[in-house]
Amino acid sequence: MRQNAIRRIRSGEALFPGVLGYEDTVLPQLEHAVLAGHDVIFLGERGQAKTRMIRTLSGLLDEYMPIISGSEINDDPFNPISRYAIDLVEEFGDETAIGWVHRDLRFGEKLATPDTSIADLIGEVDPIKVAEGRYLSDELTLHYGLVPRTNRGIFAINELPDLAERIQVGLLNVLEERDVQIRGYKIRLPLDVLLVASANPEDYTNRGRMITPLKDRFGAQIRTHYPLDVETEIEIARQEAQLPNDENVIVPEFMEELISTFTHMARSSPQVNQRSGVSVRLTVANMETLVAAATRRSLRLGETEIVPRVSDLDSLISSTAGKIEIESLEEGRDGEVIDHLLRGAVLTVFKDRFSGEGVRQVVDAFDEDVTASAGDDLPVSAYMDLLEKTPALAAPVAELVGDTGSDGVKASAIELLLEGLHLSKRLNKDSVGGRASYRARA
Repeated sequence: MRQNAIRRIRSGEALFPGVLGYEDTVLPQLEHAVLAGHDVIFLGERGQAKTRMIRTLSGLLDEYMPIISGSEINDDPFNPISRYAIDLVEEFGDETAIGWVHRDLRFGEKLATPDTSIADLIGEVDPIKVAEGRYLSDELTLHYGLVPRTNRGIFAINELPDLAERIQVGLLNVLEERDVQIRGYKIRLPLDVLLVASANPEDYTNRGRMITPLKDRFGAQIRTHYPLDVETEIEIARQEAQLPNDENVIVPEFMEELISTFTHMARSSPQVNQRSGVSVRLTVANMETLVAAATRRSLRLGETEIVPRVSDLDSLISSTAGKIEIESLEEGRDGEVIDHLLRGAVLTVFKDRFSGEGVRQVVDAFDEDVTASAGDDLPVSAYMDLLEKTPALAAPVAELVGDTGSDGVKASAIELLLEGLHLSKRLNKDSVGGRASYRARA
């Protein structure tokens, strides 16, 4: 791994492709750990790409590795450690059969649960092999656990503090002496394995506990974090969201910004439990839900172009409620808190995207008895009619989407403009069901 990491760094290749937002914070620390040959534990809230980084580490292994054919623990042909491999080499010498293992098979992973046993991780006597006639003293009666089976590879334990403390003790030798001992057998398996673990800081200190000697044996402890800016959050959502591969589906940049801004506001809201975190998965799920809501609306209206609008934001309550924990003394206020955060996100994007002069002209037009309707039951043609009848809308819409924006994107821009003017207290809004009517404040 170290040699492959050195080669990639020299050539300017990414060591951990697909991991975004950590270029100047987390990834340099991880590169240091790889170059130093250290075992690593990642500390971070949910949805901070800990598992993705762990799995990406396998890309630093050689694509194929030679082993003694049939070995359960990837015995090195030049340095066998299991009784099976040692006996084969003694019998056949240079004629010992060789197998090849792909790097994907050199990665092992286990989710730590309270019922995980030493047998799962290290190994146990196999009663079937004993029943076949072997003596208990025979090393071949052993059934190797996950850690030995990942010899000459990477083994990952997710949510490490959830392991019972007596099981954590069983990992001490693996991390320090690099060997395992199974039952009462007088054997020593000097393993060549990189151990990587993840933990939630809240679990790390309260619900679960990592024993001090185990913590001391990790060479590197790396703290992860959520995206530091909206732009990175958008980039991650674009990479991770499973959106229809259809040229008729268009998600305007300002709607992507709105979804990501909503997540960032939730991370700083005192009404949201910050100890449990607000995962990037919230942004991804909301992006997918927003496109689904726009798809449903377009199908019902018989339109081919699918473009999310502000009126589709109500659909995000279902995809948000399960991903954040509301801090409230009253029951049933989740919807109110989410709606408040959504309005805050709309207002923030509105202020960032629209300049003052164009907005003032729109407000002046409404002062001259202009009214406008918006809602998920209105077709794009209704917005185009409004744009034609209200010339003042043309400049701010063009400012947002340009002259080449499609009618669906322009309709989405009009909704953002109208809702932003309402939230900034420059237009009144009357809502009935899914339909909204905007008019002058006078």
